[in-house]
Amino acid sequence: MKIAWIGTGVMGKPMALNLKKAGYDVSVYNRTYERALELKNDVTVCKSINECVKDADIVFTIVGYPKDVKEVTTEVFKHAKKGTIIVDMTTSSPTLAKELYLEGKEKGFDLLDAPVTGGDLGAINATLSIMVGGDEKVFSKVLTIFEKLGKTINFMGHAGNGQHAKLANQAAIAGTIGALAESLVYAKEKSLDVDKMLSVISGGSATSWQAINNGPKMISGNTDPGFYIKHFLKDLNLIIEEADFSPLVVKQVRDIYHILNEKNLGDLGTQAIIKYYLENSNK
Repeated sequence: MKIAWIGTGVMGKPMALNLKKAGYDVSVYNRTYERALELKNDVTVCKSINECVKDADIVFTIVGYPKDVKEVTTEVFKHAKKGTIIVDMTTSSPTLAKELYLEGKEKGFDLLDAPVTGGDLGAINATLSIMVGGDEKVFSKVLTIFEKLGKTINFMGHAGNGQHAKLANQAAIAGTIGALAESLVYAKEKSLDVDKMLSVISGGSATSWQAINNGPKMISGNTDPGFYIKHFLKDLNLIIEEADFSPLVVKQVRDIYHILNEKNLGDLGTQAIIKYYLENSNK
């Protein structure tokens, strides 16, 4: 089976490598060609979408923003052979996912929206959680490949539901990471040992993936991106656009990340939210 992989960023690069390790014939394309060249010793690196997808049985995309998804998918429609399965793993617009699904059907393609959660470590270790929208028969055809990328794979229903599930997940992350930053800054203000405080949080009912993985980074000042602020900001804006209620927590956290992004901090990891609180702390 030939797989085309479009997008070799923080998430896409290790995911493509995991498919190669699993024995698949993988070709990759990245809009910034130099970034794709980092993979030249492991997979076939292509200079164009046409070259990458023309012989593929399945095309995976994981890019930055909904506009990128639309642009890339439009190019795939032009160059892939009819019957190709197209799987978008970007966190994107549910509305766009449904539109592309319908357009793909008209052109002879099967589309799945399959965003992931688990961060860069999940991508590296193939332990991602994958939520999938589209036709269940198509999902069944791709399931074996999904299992090489993640540990928790859920079919969520019709086209767009994978994206809705991811946005619901991002809403939970927003509250958790914001509250964690507030907790640690509160502890610092009160002259508590923040390492011990994090141990308390991680060992009790307030524990979370964010506390275990991003808590130490917040304390040490490590802002290396497992997930970019600029991309999380995009996700939070999508939640606000799609929700039929007013998501108060999401809006508050979105506003904080917007402030950080306006300060040109969008390429930092989401744990850098603590910078906002530290700058506004009395200590």
